[in-house]
Amino acid sequence: MSTYLRLRAVPPPALRNSTTWLERLFDDDPETVRHRVGRHREGALGKRYLDQERIYAGAPAHPAEGRPQSQVVLGGRRVFRTDRHKPPFLVLTAAQARRVARFLAMADFDALWDFARDELLPRYGGVTAEPEAWCAFAAAHQELRAFYAQTAECGDAVVKWLPA
Repeated sequence: MSTYLRLRAVPPPALRNSTTWLERLFDDDPETVRHRVGRHREGALGKRYLDQERIYAGAPAHPAEGRPQSQVVLGGRRVFRTDRHKPPFLVLTAAQARRVARFLAMADFDALWDFARDELLPRYGGVTAEPEAWCAFAAAHQELRAFYAQTAECGDAVVKWLPA
């Protein structure tokens, strides 16, 4: 299993539906990417990304929002790689990224945490370690919120990658 998840914002006109292009997007250093796609923003979630996904995807449904919480971490259209044993890339359109940004801007992290805490806490030291666990997940939530807000403001799409 991968130890982290990387997210990159990409202007829609620069985005390619090519696994070779997507691999280069993450293989190149940030400065090269900035020159190729016009700008660059990157986010990353550490080894807790599956549990961060649980916080959003496990949240009660918000039908008016079309469940954007399921797109925050591991959602998006899959672009399969030539080597099917490697995880696919996940691509969110600019419209999907805007919906995720709106969801995160309006989300009450404490309510999301309360919904997932009973499942998560045993993996992070139990109730006695809740303050540390809450802080780690809240910090990741703030980083995701900032990444998606800036991405939406620029009208960019998002490409996600789980390094093999």
